[in-house]
Amino acid sequence: MTTPSSNTQSNAQGSFGAMLQQARKNKQVSLEEAAAELFILKRHLQALENENFADLPQAAFARGFAINYAKYLGLDSAKIANSFDAAYPNELKAKSLNSTDTPLRPMGTLQRDTHNRIRFNPLLIIAVIGVIILAIFLFRMVSNASKENSAESITVVEDISATEQAQGAAIDDATGIGASGSALNLGGEASASTASLNVTLTDTATVNITDASGSSLISGTQTVGEYELSGMPPFNVQIDNVDNVSLMLNQEAVALEAYATDEQANFELAP
Repeated sequence: MTTPSSNTQSNAQGSFGAMLQQARKNKQVSLEEAAAELFILKRHLQALENENFADLPQAAFARGFAINYAKYLGLDSAKIANSFDAAYPNELKAKSLNSTDTPLRPMGTLQRDTHNRIRFNPLLIIAVIGVIILAIFLFRMVSNASKENSAESITVVEDISATEQAQGAAIDDATGIGASGSALNLGGEASASTASLNVTLTDTATVNITDASGSSLISGTQTVGEYELSGMPPFNVQIDNVDNVSLMLNQEAVALEAYATDEQANFELAP
């Protein structure tokens, strides 16, 4: 009388290995993918599907593998466990019982696959942040420098005096009036010596006159009267209410109405 083999017993109870394999194929999952998800060695999953118990670890571990594999594939884990118990060879069960007093060691587990994962180096992250901060700092420095240069350029343009503008645009003609509206060359050639001004007011008016050295010869609201002035030409002349004022340079009359706009005149005057 012969004893049925383990495979025969497995077939009598239903092949759990075939159910595992068929479920995996239906799920369209490879052994490699299942092993990575379950942290179980591929060769142990293969052994479960083939019901090759000799290639599996101790019965307790192998049974746990079968239950987890069944849950992963969506099978009835209790049914798979019962089928596994029925198919597990008696001689391997006895061997497992004899080795229970030995220290248990984890078998068949896998570490999570990190091959395709990106590992971040903290020092590298700090270095990248430092580079970004430095770039922002340099960008701000360049922007501020550009703004300062623009402001200086504008200041230079605005600092051009009315005298320089008049001299740059003056065109001598028969009347001695420059193109910029400045009274130039009224007495012939320009003189580096002082010149005299005579201001006569017939009514209250605001008169401001400074000479080339920046000295104020007359300033503010003036009353009726005659004012004798002298200084270094050219003179910067500003007059409100020009109808109330007459002006002479070196005893020569200056036609204020030629430079007046809305009874206000602002011009350079030189002999």
